[in-house]
Amino acid sequence: MDFVDARRKSQFPRKILLAAGFITLFIFVFKKSPSFGGGSGKFSQHEPGVTHVLVTGGAGYIGSHATLRLLKDSYRVTIVDNLSRGNLGAVKVLQELFPEPGRLQFIYADLGDAAAVDKIFSGNAFDAVMHFAAVAYVGESTAEPLRYYHNITSNTLLLVKAMAAHGVKTLIYSSTCATYGEPEKMPITEDTPQVPINPYGKAKKMAEDIILDFSKTSDMAVMILRYFNVIGSDPDGWLGEAPRPELREQGRISGACFDAARGIIPGLKVRGTDYKTSDGTCIRDYIDVTDLIDAHVKALAHATPGKVGIYNVGTGKGSSVKEFVEACKKATGVDIKVEYLARRPGDYAEVFSDPSKVNRELGWSAKYNLQDSLSIAWKWQKAHRNGYSN
Repeated sequence: MDFVDARRKSQFPRKILLAAGFITLFIFVFKKSPSFGGGSGKFSQHEPGVTHVLVTGGAGYIGSHATLRLLKDSYRVTIVDNLSRGNLGAVKVLQELFPEPGRLQFIYADLGDAAAVDKIFSGNAFDAVMHFAAVAYVGESTAEPLRYYHNITSNTLLLVKAMAAHGVKTLIYSSTCATYGEPEKMPITEDTPQVPINPYGKAKKMAEDIILDFSKTSDMAVMILRYFNVIGSDPDGWLGEAPRPELREQGRISGACFDAARGIIPGLKVRGTDYKTSDGTCIRDYIDVTDLIDAHVKALAHATPGKVGIYNVGTGKGSSVKEFVEACKKATGVDIKVEYLARRPGDYAEVFSDPSKVNRELGWSAKYNLQDSLSIAWKWQKAHRNGYSN
C-alpha cells in the first residue's frame, strides 16, 4: 500500500497533535509501503480493465467498509482522509489484507484544502469518486452549524470542481434521509419533498444541489444515495464501528448500546419518549453497512454518463428506539440499563424508506435484518474493546 501526505507545510502546526497520536501506526504504514512518497506508478495512470476509485473518508466507518468491498471486487482504491473522524487502524487492516502494489493507496489530506485536493487529482488517474467524507451527527450539527456547512457543503464544492477540472466523470455521493426532514407521510420516496430541519440535513441538501446543478452542464455520471440509519459490521470480522471516545455521546445508538453492554458506560440514554409513535420513541430505518455498501457498488456499476440517479437506501421497515434496545439486549445477552431523557434538538419522530426504486433499477435489496446486524456487530465489539487499538 502507498502512503502519501498531501498536506501543505503551513497546515502542520494545526495537525501536530493528531499526527502525534497516530505516529506509531504511520511508521508501520511507511515500512509496509512499497514506494512511499513516489507511488508505484499504477495509481497515476489509467489501466485497461482496472477501475480506480477515490474513496473520500475511507478511514471512517462506512468508507472503510466500502474500500474493503471495492478491493474484494478487484477495484484499485485511493483513500483520502484527514483522520479527524476516521481510524488509521482500519486502513492498516485493509493494507494487510491487500498488500499488493497498485491496489490500495492512503493519502492524508483535508478536502477543505483546495491546493491539496488539486495535487491529489493531478497525481492520480481516477475513474470514479465515492464521496463519504463528512461530519455526521445531528446533535453536533445544531451546536456547530458552521462547521457542518463548511465540512459538507464547501468541501463537496471543492471536490466537484476538482473532478471537473481533471475530467473525472463518475460520482457516487453519500447523502442522507436527513435531507427530507420530517415528512408528513411514510414511507419516504425519492419524490418526498426535501425540507431538512437540522444543519446536517441542510448541508447535505446543499451539497446535493451543487452536484445536481453541475450535472446539468456536464456529462458526469451521478448517483446520489440517501440512506437511513447505518448499523452493523463486516460479517468476516475485519472491520467495525469505532468512534473516538470524545464522540461517543454524539454517536449512533448501536455504539451506545454496545458500550453499555460492555460496561464502558453505566447505561443507555434514550432521548425522547413523547413522540407521536406507538411507544413514544423515535422510529428509524436501520440499514446494515454491508447492505449499504452493496448499494454503492451497484450504483457504480449502473452509473451512466450524463445521467443522474437518486435512490433511497433502507430496509423499508421502521423500528422504534425501544425495539432497537430490546434487539440489542438479545444480541449481547446483557440486560442493559436504560435512562429516558428529554428530546435531542433536531431529531424527528419517524423516518423509514420506500426502497422500491433502488430494488427495481439497481437490483438491490437489504439482506440483513435488525437482529442479524446487531449480532454481527456485537462479535466485532467484543473482540475489539478498544476499537482498532486492540
